[in-house]
Amino acid sequence: MNPEKRFAVLTGASRGIGRALALALARDGYQLAVCSRSEDKLAELKAEISKVYPDAVVHTQACDVAERKDLDRFAAQVLQVTDQVDVLVNNAGVFIMGNILGEEEGRLEQMLATNLLSAYHLTRALAPGMIARGRGDIVNICSVASLQAYPGGASYGISKHALLGFSRNLRQELKPSGVRVTAVLPGAVLTDSWSGVDLPEERFIDVEDLADLIAGILRLSPRTVVEDVVIRPQPGDI
Repeated sequence: MNPEKRFAVLTGASRGIGRALALALARDGYQLAVCSRSEDKLAELKAEISKVYPDAVVHTQACDVAERKDLDRFAAQVLQVTDQVDVLVNNAGVFIMGNILGEEEGRLEQMLATNLLSAYHLTRALAPGMIARGRGDIVNICSVASLQAYPGGASYGISKHALLGFSRNLRQELKPSGVRVTAVLPGAVLTDSWSGVDLPEERFIDVEDLADLIAGILRLSPRTVVEDVVIRPQPGDI
């Protein structure tokens, strides 16, 4: 397939991991459909990609993935502009510290809607086209919190455990179709989420490293799949 014809869909694209990955995918020749809650940030991302990669095609849509109507609208837009989604990266997520017995009412529902159900519903909308063609990649950005509970993790940890479970079940379901499913489990990544924390950069994963890792996984031959990959700061978790 001509690299210029490859098409990737990415949620939570306007900053952090999503932004770095959007740039990496544009570098690798993908046309993009990206979303985030901020229309202004998406416009900045599109301008940045166009400046670095003038031939890149980037479709943007403001979308709160926790809202089903927004998510369905984004999926519909994707299917209007392409009938061939090659890559879906479910990256959008939210983290709020708390304890199960002390966090605000509705926090679990908020975390599940953003961190789990957005991936579930968008995958259900876009995966059938991949299955019909017998190829494609679905990448879910989980967390080391998908593997291990920690103090203050509460609903975030619950939602990320569930996202890993979704990824593993989806992998089993899609094996016969040729569609690959990868769960990426990063530790602390140096993004805006850690702004104000008094720790050196060396204690964090470089966001560019994570983006390059995912882009590399997508370049593997169809004979190979990376099912789960854990990536941590060299000194270990924070």
